[in-house]
Amino acid sequence: MAVPKRKVSKQRRDKRRSSVWKLTAPGLVACSKCGALHLPHRMCPECGTYKGREVKTIKSVTAEN
Repeated sequence: MAVPKRKVSKQRRDKRRSSVWKLTAPGLVACSKCGALHLPHRMCPECGTYKGREVKTIKSVTAEN
């Protein structure tokens, strides 16, 4: 049975494990209609469009006031 010859230090152990937990920022794309940034393959939360067609009607804040 294989047994480690020397103890692995905490620093070396943690250095090995550190790359697993790195997070990447999500890639954002600009909306073709209003130019707002949103996640790819999802509806634009600002204007409610997806692939150039209106999917959801968004109430504007200025129209309510």
